[in-house]
Amino acid sequence: MKITPPPREPGQRRQDVLDRLERERDIWVATADAEGLPCLVPLWFVWHAGSVWLCTRLTNPTGRNLRDGGRVRLAFGHTRDVVLIDGEVETFGLREVPSAAAGAFHGKTGWDPREDSPSYAWFRVRPLAVQAWHEQRELGKRHIMRDGAWTV
Repeated sequence: MKITPPPREPGQRRQDVLDRLERERDIWVATADAEGLPCLVPLWFVWHAGSVWLCTRLTNPTGRNLRDGGRVRLAFGHTRDVVLIDGEVETFGLREVPSAAAGAFHGKTGWDPREDSPSYAWFRVRPLAVQAWHEQRELGKRHIMRDGAWTV
């Protein structure tokens, strides 16, 4: 019989999420268009100054949905170690992005979109809600941020 570890304390969940935001390179990005057609893609990202920064082309569905919808759900992990982040999106032109955010992105990914196609745009995602859980045993206390404020 396999013994399951006890649920993590909420403060540990928050720290685990922050660690993953620093460590992970890819994040699932879920958007929808005005008609509700969903789009789910992985993108590179950087956690910088309390926000998730993404970069993609405005000519693809994800870029248009981020710009036009202003909301996104981001996700890490597999079904036994889940992090969901709901956030509001602010769009920046390729040259309008704060240099510190672009520099942090370049430092993490090795790619500087400012030197790429002008069809790219930057997206700052300010987290409004964060959920994190390991399997069913942590579902009850999975909400660790609400209304943009950490609850733990």
